[in-house]
Amino acid sequence: MGELLTLPQNFGNIFLGETFSCYVCVHNDSTQLVKDIMVKADLQTSSQRLTLSGGSSPPIPELGPEGSIDEVIHHEVKELGTHILVCAVSYTTQSSEKMYFRKFFKFQVLKPLDVKTKFYNAESDEVYLEAQVQNITAAPMVMEKVSLEPSASYSVSELNTEEKAGMSIFGTSVYLNPKDIRQYLYCLKPKAEVGAPRGVLKGVTNIGKLDIIWKTNMGEKGRLQTSPLQRMAPGYGDIRLTVEQIPDGVPMEKPFNFKCRVTNCCERTMDLLLLLQNSGTSGLYWCGVSGKQLGKLGPNTNMELNLTLLASVPGLQSISGLRLTDTYLKRTYEHDDIAQVFVYSDQEEPA
Repeated sequence: MGELLTLPQNFGNIFLGETFSCYVCVHNDSTQLVKDIMVKADLQTSSQRLTLSGGSSPPIPELGPEGSIDEVIHHEVKELGTHILVCAVSYTTQSSEKMYFRKFFKFQVLKPLDVKTKFYNAESDEVYLEAQVQNITAAPMVMEKVSLEPSASYSVSELNTEEKAGMSIFGTSVYLNPKDIRQYLYCLKPKAEVGAPRGVLKGVTNIGKLDIIWKTNMGEKGRLQTSPLQRMAPGYGDIRLTVEQIPDGVPMEKPFNFKCRVTNCCERTMDLLLLLQNSGTSGLYWCGVSGKQLGKLGPNTNMELNLTLLASVPGLQSISGLRLTDTYLKRTYEHDDIAQVFVYSDQEEPA
């Protein structure tokens, strides 16, 4: 039958996440009628062999002279490295002789994007994810979508648009030129109904997956999803102290209140005693009773503390000197530089 398959030697680059498309044509160049034609296309990768076409289809009864069998194959590329398209054709001649041959087409699947992630942990159990996406191809691409699909334990807020204008922080340009990098920021909050008690997220937690969709300069669409992003929750020791409410600025020589939360992060019950220590170098002084019994605090539970301070020195002052003693073990937990507050005089009250 002659050269039944004609494939180009080089069709360009194929990138991970794009759709590989191939037009297969089997043409009868002879003057004879052939029967029972089977066309099968497989894709061999470094780890598996995939059947793209003809795996379970019945044979085509006959193919006359100058006749052809045409098919377009589509496959989403999900592996890097060498790929081999194997096209196999079998048929029966008029003399009942069974014929068979194969054609091979080799191509490389390249990596289109380089994605790096960084995690930042906030005091409020929020997690900020920074994703750096770099175009490592030789041509510009259009970034259609870069989103974070959170796991069941988190809800997500995208921080890549201007709140007032509602526009992308990248402006109207959607192009990502070769070697260019874009940084995307997301805020994740633990869901109370499925997460651990407040302040007691421990161990490795699954954040979610990045979903990236782009188009090349010829309009071909590609899509990549990262593997689940893992984040190691910070360790807080036996007790965690977080600030719940504090004023941004306070007047000098006038008491002010702030609220904090104490969380028992260990597996035993504590009997806590509150100690307030004033430092001669600090411009803030505790108001209230030191040595107060707070009572028992069970494992993975928390309590709120409403405390009062007095500022005597203007400027940015740091709150320190809070001590919590577990009377069961006679162990004291020191908390310094808890938060900062701006102190101003009455004549310099900020607008």
